[in-house]
Amino acid sequence: MQPETKTNDEFIPQFQKSFYLPRYWGVWLGVGAMAAMAYVPAPVRDPILGGLGRLAGKLAKGARRRAQINLLYCMPELPEARREKIIDDMFAAAPQSMVMMAELALRGDNPQIHKRVKWHNKEIVDQLAGEGRNIIFLVPHGWAVDIPAMLMAADGHPMAAMFHHQKNALTDYFWNSVRRRFGGRLHARSKGIKPFVSSVRNGYWGYYLPDQDHGAEHSEFVDFFATYKATLPALGRLMKVCRAEIVPLFPAYDAKNHCLNIHVRAPMAGLDTGDDVTIARRMNEEVEHLVAPNPEQYTWILKLLKTRKPGEQEPYTRDELYPK
Repeated sequence: MQPETKTNDEFIPQFQKSFYLPRYWGVWLGVGAMAAMAYVPAPVRDPILGGLGRLAGKLAKGARRRAQINLLYCMPELPEARREKIIDDMFAAAPQSMVMMAELALRGDNPQIHKRVKWHNKEIVDQLAGEGRNIIFLVPHGWAVDIPAMLMAADGHPMAAMFHHQKNALTDYFWNSVRRRFGGRLHARSKGIKPFVSSVRNGYWGYYLPDQDHGAEHSEFVDFFATYKATLPALGRLMKVCRAEIVPLFPAYDAKNHCLNIHVRAPMAGLDTGDDVTIARRMNEEVEHLVAPNPEQYTWILKLLKTRKPGEQEPYTRDELYPK
């Protein structure tokens, strides 16, 4: 079988014989378990996955501590018991969302899955598509983040996204193979932003995750919930060079009703004329609007607040916060 042809600096996962080595057997076991659960009806599997996720959240001390620190900084007004519940629910949502993604990849785009997907304000996307506009979706890091892109690709809309490679090569292969299940382009961030821009200008709908910490050099320090965050003001330039509308979107898995809610907000205005500080703050505002109603869906385990202003200690190195 010939490997797929790469175009436009596109990344295409390639299987390697080394993936059969013992060091990858744990990944194979985990993938097999997820694949099996994908064929279990959601009302049966969701309580099981939620319980396993909560247990994993108790055992994953480092990830839990990062989430605790992030929520302490971002939502200090909440009682600690409420923040702990958000973290427990976050760990429950993680496997529930991932298995739905596996279900979509393995069972294909079918009516049974569509019945469990609820779009909110999808007419915004439909109108822009009808007008032939270029679109870049602004999507905060959530556990179900890849599913809307897969659904839109399955519906015939070519998608393009930037991504970071996973540390484990087999995990990286599976994850990106699933992302490409219905077509589209993946562009590694290490290749720069030009390939992504080219894809959007050629009619691909862009998928942009705005909330990672990329350091101080090219970022602006702007408000983020109750704290601040080093934020790349890239959307204004992307909007200009891609001649695209920026549409905020966030998926939230509802374990009670076993469905995925995909929330869409109106296109962001004024990014093409704002300065970097204004653009960065507008991005964070949209993240806040999308995440606040469903904070348990957000990946609070990331080092969101790693880069601080000069003279301020990085939160995750503060030993007095949630001692290890």
